Amino acid sequence: MAERYSSFERGGRGWLWQRITAGFLVVVLAFHFFLLHFVNHADEVTFALSSARMTDLTYYSLMVLFLITATFHGVNGVYNALVNQGLSGGKKRVVKYTLIAASLVLVVQGIRTANAWAGFPTF
Repeated sequence: MAERYSSFERGGRGWLWQRITAGFLVVVLAFHFFLLHFVNHADEVTFALSSARMTDLTYYSLMVLFLITATFHGVNGVYNALVNQGLSGGKKRVVKYTLIAASLVLVVQGIRTANAWAGFPTF
């Protein structure tokens, strides 16, 4: 019989957070798809209308949370896939911190972009 193997630490919460973020992403992606493909058709989506949507604090907050959640979910999935393939030792540490740094850059730039679209000051 095959041995159970998982890159998630026993008793850790990584597995749970991966599932929670997956559920959140499914809901938000459905909202996004419905809004941008059924309510507003592709030829009606403009930069000005996107900017107008971002001025709504609820929509803005949802999109920023979507960015953070998608980044965590994707990076955590890539990291754990690499660990499942046998990544260990110093290489594992380098990959971990490289992915963390890339995630931070992505989230900061994404928030700066969202702020610009919403008309908020950028940092």
